[in-house]
Amino acid sequence: MKKINRWLVKLLQALIRALKRKEREYTPKTQVKDRTAIKKPTEVKGVNLLIIRDTFTKESTIGRLYINGESFCDTLENPYINNERNISCIPLGSYKVRLRLPRESATRDYLHLLVQDVPNRDWILFHRGNTAKDTSGCILVGNGREQDVVENSRLAMDLLIKEILNLGGENINLIIKNK
Repeated sequence: MKKINRWLVKLLQALIRALKRKEREYTPKTQVKDRTAIKKPTEVKGVNLLIIRDTFTKESTIGRLYINGESFCDTLENPYINNERNISCIPLGSYKVRLRLPRESATRDYLHLLVQDVPNRDWILFHRGNTAKDTSGCILVGNGREQDVVENSRLAMDLLIKEILNLGGENINLIIKNK
């Protein structure tokens, strides 16, 4: 078990280095412009994600994602249809979330998030995509929104993972509310 933990730490450190090279111009929300840390990742007890759903159509549900109280990006989900698999967003509530490695997925070749213990549902992910057709009950992230669309999903997902890793990458909690 210790070998696996050390291996995961090394993998996450390598991912952090790769993301830093890719997004040098991005300053994480937990840092000020001069790159002086406000909080070190080891001081943070967890990562608190909050989705406030604010736009509801028959095609989608759009909201805003907050990380530790700071507005971060837009979200897009299916409309709520009685928590039915593959066609509905998940119910309002609190959930545990964990990082999911690309090798754990048959369809995602990038680090993403898995929402755990959703009632009557499995494999609810945070992943890339722009419209409700790109999701089967999962949560899509984007920077910018229009009706039934989130934009710049690839960048938003990369920045989300980078921010979560910057905050320690563990003890991730999600709360979903309606406005």
